[in-house]
Amino acid sequence: MDKFTQHLGVAAALLQANIDTDVIIPSREMKRVSKQGLGDGLFANRRYTLPGSREINPNFVLNKPEYVNTSILLSGANFGCGSSREHAVWALKEYGIRVIIAEGFGSIFYNNCIRNGLLPLVLSEKEIAALTDFVWSDPQSNRIHIDLEKQQVTASPGIFLIFQLNPSKRKC
Repeated sequence: MDKFTQHLGVAAALLQANIDTDVIIPSREMKRVSKQGLGDGLFANRRYTLPGSREINPNFVLNKPEYVNTSILLSGANFGCGSSREHAVWALKEYGIRVIIAEGFGSIFYNNCIRNGLLPLVLSEKEIAALTDFVWSDPQSNRIHIDLEKQQVTASPGIFLIFQLNPSKRKC
């Protein structure tokens, strides 16, 4: 996946705290030793109707037509907690996720994101709620813009947020 300094993308909200790495990719979906082929297992327990099946759950946000080509996830506190499985980051990347905006991250997951070119941004619950409100009305048109160099998140009209990221980690 290419590095970026700016990203404009469709965002989907998974506003739940403590989405752990087993939710991101269940262990039964990790049948490979490489980084490839894991995207189908992303959120498998939610994307599909039954464990191990590939029957689409139409109620899961990423399966809804208005969220096609989602590249930004909005989430709650402690995203990526749990086991240290790097497969979770690889599955997110293969699916097409470039940025995760959450109230916080599991520390190992956060570092795995940085190491693998997936940008984890920490914003407040109030800021994420504002982005979510903006996106929900028309996800394909109401895209979120990330400027890594300026450390800014913008969404029109009038949502302008600043995030903090260690300069050594801005090479996503």
